[in-house]
Amino acid sequence: MTETAAILAPDAPALQLTPQDRDPRRGRNAAFSIILSLAVVAAVFHELGGLDLRNLIAMVPATPGFWVVFALSYLVTPASEWLIFRRLWGIPGSGMLALLRKKVYNELLLGYLGEAYFYTWARRRVALGAAPFGAVKDVAILSAMTGNGVTMALLAVMVPVMGTTRLGLDSRMMTLSLGVLLVVSAAAMLMRRRVFSLPQADLVMITQIHFGRIALTTLFNALLWHLVLPEVQLSWWLFLATLRLLVSRLPLIPNKDLLFAGVAVLALGHERDIGALMTLMAGLILAAHLVLGALLAGRDLAIPEQSA
Repeated sequence: MTETAAILAPDAPALQLTPQDRDPRRGRNAAFSIILSLAVVAAVFHELGGLDLRNLIAMVPATPGFWVVFALSYLVTPASEWLIFRRLWGIPGSGMLALLRKKVYNELLLGYLGEAYFYTWARRRVALGAAPFGAVKDVAILSAMTGNGVTMALLAVMVPVMGTTRLGLDSRMMTLSLGVLLVVSAAAMLMRRRVFSLPQADLVMITQIHFGRIALTTLFNALLWHLVLPEVQLSWWLFLATLRLLVSRLPLIPNKDLLFAGVAVLALGHERDIGALMTLMAGLILAAHLVLGALLAGRDLAIPEQSA
């Protein structure tokens, strides 16, 4: 206070002025961003120890088309989610970067941590409607339910044609897995008014995009495998990519990757090539997570308030 004000009101409490051009939450947001970024950096260094980069690079095809298809395959999930939330909330193009962070956090740190991060990101940058957390929840649940629906449809088509023996599936475990999928899906449908927050038109739109994502992912996997082993017809790879989708969604089937590799060997007869192919694809996906995670973490540490 000035001297005159102090004389006129000697017992008046001092005024505390708060700048209105500063957001008090920015410090907390920056701290949260730095913690996540440091955790990603730690995960990158940890996972690098188990990655044989020399052998991985030696197995990669020299054709540029392989990298184009690989990039499309890696980006199809965040791109489909961007399309969903673009329609729900009108998120900007920068939302794609937030969804890539969501993917990295889920894969390298902890499952569904990415959803929590994306929810906080959206609340700060988008004018959200009612129950924004419910929208994130609905998208995740519908993703699982769409996958379950595709799995049951594939079982209905493949089992009568090939039988469980040729598919390499144990009949008892397959029946139990199918029962789990049916119970979970039926419960979600019966309780949909309590489970889902979005209107029916939005739920239909989300389900359609999830179906498209699953179809594109299956197609891209088949194309990648064909580019690595071009002597095998693309139609066989499409069949095996569909089979892998089926096996990966069955909840009670153990050693899913080993089971798929065994079926692929029986179908194609390339034991060494199939093993190398599975190793290559798993290593490339992990390497993509690590490279993207390192780049995003470096950016976040440099400008945490903008990236949080």
